[in-house]
Amino acid sequence: MNIKRIILFNLLLFAGLAIHAQKSGYFTHYVNDPKLAKTAKAWVSSGEWRNGFTKASPDPSVNAIDFYVQYHKNPEQWKAMFQWLQNTDLLALPQGRHPIPGTTLVASVEDGENEPLDKRISESHYHHIDVQYVVKGVEGFGLIDHYTSKPNCKYDPSRDVIHYDFIKDRTKVIKSHPGYFNIFFPGDWHVARVLTNEPDQHQRVVVIKIDVR
Repeated sequence: MNIKRIILFNLLLFAGLAIHAQKSGYFTHYVNDPKLAKTAKAWVSSGEWRNGFTKASPDPSVNAIDFYVQYHKNPEQWKAMFQWLQNTDLLALPQGRHPIPGTTLVASVEDGENEPLDKRISESHYHHIDVQYVVKGVEGFGLIDHYTSKPNCKYDPSRDVIHYDFIKDRTKVIKSHPGYFNIFFPGDWHVARVLTNEPDQHQRVVVIKIDVR
């Protein structure tokens, strides 16, 4: 009887958590592995990944497990990227694409302006990870809810992108500034350059695409 009660309790708890998640939204890849989650969180906090990079820290929205797993599958690209970000005058670079020496990575330097969410286009990528570092100003990023969003086009392999129809009121908007950087993994469906409540909507951002492994 006790075992049956425990099983029933766990089933009800799981159902309750699922209902809560559907109401609150599902914004990133979730892994039900508490041990891995603890290890990943400690690793991110330790700064072991920095390779000398001290200009910024991961935004709290960054998926720690994906960061931990992908970094250790492909450390050379991550180390080279962080070293380049640290040693480069990112405000002095002209707009455009800049190869990162000794790698296949390319940094895109973009000067842009935030716009209302309904004027922006959502996206995600299958084979690349977007690392976005705002070096001047504030950029709004929209994280769209997986439960209420759906693809509105076929996946474009030449650009490694897919777009989504999403509900504005179910979108979580975060603000990124030079003290933090954002990482969007394949499970992070996102919208860039979203209007914020800041007085200035202009920003400079550096975008680097890391290979998914």
